[in-house]
Amino acid sequence: MSIKVKLFYPALQWYLGNPDSVRVSGRTVGECLEDLARQFPGVEPLIFAGPGEFLRQVFVYVNSESVHKARLTDPISEGDELLIAVLITGG
Repeated sequence: MSIKVKLFYPALQWYLGNPDSVRVSGRTVGECLEDLARQFPGVEPLIFAGPGEFLRQVFVYVNSESVHKARLTDPISEGDELLIAVLITGG
């Protein structure tokens, strides 16, 4: 199934050619992000700290319905949307 991924992450948008969103396939958050990596080789360092672990500043949400980060095992259904955002901090 095709899932829309909204991007609120400037570095990732730039790497992907500056779209506001892309389409991926998968039945879980992890499968969708794996498909994103297949379509755009090299995006993993912008999203993941290691296998199965998001970078601390990267937030992935399903349907923007929760303040909690999505887990890679969270299911995705037809019509759902993913949101990938980055929290920029400084000091």
